[in-house]
Amino acid sequence: MSLKAPWLRTLEILNPLPAWKQEFADYNLSRFQKDLLAGLTVGVVALPLALAFGVTSGAGAAAGLFTAIVAGLVAAAFGGSRYNITGPTGAMTVVLLPIVAQYGVEKVYLVGIMAGFILLVFGLLRFGRLIQLIPYPVVIGFTNGIAIIIFLQQIPAALGVPPPHGEHILPVAFIALKDFFSTPRSEPLLLTGITIAVILLWGRYVKHIPGSIVALIVATVASLLIDVPRIGEIPKTLPAPHLPSWSFSELSVLFSAALAVALLAGIETLLSAVVADSMTIRERHDPDREVVGSSLANILAPIFGGIPATGAIARTAVNVRSGAQTRLSGIIHSVFLFLVVVSLGPLAQIIPLATLAGILMVVAVRMVEWEAVQAILRSTKSDLSTMLATMAVTVAFDLILAIEVGLVLAGILFIQRMKNSLSLEPMDLAPQVPAHLDVDHDLLRERVVAFRVDGPLFFAAAGEFINSLTQVSEVDVLILRMRRVKVIDASGANALLSMKQALERRGIKFLISGLQPQPKQVLERMGLLDEITTNGHHLFETTDQAIAHAWSHVKRNQQARGV
Repeated sequence: MSLKAPWLRTLEILNPLPAWKQEFADYNLSRFQKDLLAGLTVGVVALPLALAFGVTSGAGAAAGLFTAIVAGLVAAAFGGSRYNITGPTGAMTVVLLPIVAQYGVEKVYLVGIMAGFILLVFGLLRFGRLIQLIPYPVVIGFTNGIAIIIFLQQIPAALGVPPPHGEHILPVAFIALKDFFSTPRSEPLLLTGITIAVILLWGRYVKHIPGSIVALIVATVASLLIDVPRIGEIPKTLPAPHLPSWSFSELSVLFSAALAVALLAGIETLLSAVVADSMTIRERHDPDREVVGSSLANILAPIFGGIPATGAIARTAVNVRSGAQTRLSGIIHSVFLFLVVVSLGPLAQIIPLATLAGILMVVAVRMVEWEAVQAILRSTKSDLSTMLATMAVTVAFDLILAIEVGLVLAGILFIQRMKNSLSLEPMDLAPQVPAHLDVDHDLLRERVVAFRVDGPLFFAAAGEFINSLTQVSEVDVLILRMRRVKVIDASGANALLSMKQALERRGIKFLISGLQPQPKQVLERMGLLDEITTNGHHLFETTDQAIAHAWSHVKRNQQARGV
């Protein structure tokens, strides 16, 4: 039984019934009405975004709707958060657009399924909690970088020019501007402006009806009088389940793209769940189950013509603010979108691309974490550098590289801060001499030196640590007070050994006082404790004990010198 227990605990993540049973234990009509209202509200908010993100991804508006329907329902049912809303997002379109450009739309579905299985492995291995290891400046950097990319991605549609081919957004946006000025058209730009104006003005006066859906209707009606690029045909129902064609050679070629999609889906989904937690009082999501829910959503959505999906932070926030009680609100949001496809799908084909561009431009500006940026500006230079580097790499290259660069830079800067936090201060031993000990204080100061170490002793600080202490000469004893050293690594342990050996070659005894549990365990496991402390004879609990032992060495040396 003990051998099976870990596997049983892992497989429990795949079973949503216990979570559902607990969540709906005291469910009633009042809570259902709140879920219904929240689900419908989120559905109205999600409709234009699903269309827009589908177009922006390169897979088409219908793919965005299918994603919101299938992925939203599956993730809500199997996920670890009762509030998270899953669907197509701007962050994912940033990753998908280069994949579409390089491999074609058909391969996006295969990449999504592969990413889903990668996420499933992550969830079963309980990697969900690793999201806590991503530094805040990295998160803000790539979130703001994504916002910039989403805004730039809308330039071709807003200007009414065909989207130029290319994987990187900066040259694509520049080419679109160049094409526009060579053959300018005012109609798409006018529709984009109308859309933005309606969203901003409507939001100022009316809060309970989303401005994006109003702008969608107003701009679409206005566009009937002019000739502008439009979404195109939307199917009247979900397509039949269909597995994309694949081969083993394609799996190997597409694996890196699938891994990038899986990492982004996991990170963005868990961030969205964290946001939902922060907006509630006691609710906390299960990160591993949430990753599994996202994995199943990404496996099934492409089978029904959808693209890879993530948790949507803005839609999740709307869900919570609208009074959602359970995950049923997310399911209702998906059912609402399905009913829209069935009943209003043919009407969606007349929506202008410029209108969707205006909606996403507003979304992009609102995505920028202005307050977080201001907070980081007031924090440390290293945090600011990490955020700016992550943002720049996100815009200039790609999101996954940006996260990697951000994590590496944050790690390097953190190591530098930890290195600088290690201090080495000389101590005056006279005030700490035990009262019962007959000591010549002047001789003690002359022949014994002591240093107080404060901070972590690890690889980045080990070299300077050795250099500082091995310069000591013409004394009999060196005492190292380590009560404030809570952490040590292999490099720090080896530094202590090297220092002890260097001092003893000069005839200087090396004593340690106040060794803490973690450093002691490391030294024991490495087999260095006895050698560094001379089989424990030079290891003391307190500094006054070390002083008493040091004085005995001084007296013996004085006698040997005939003093």
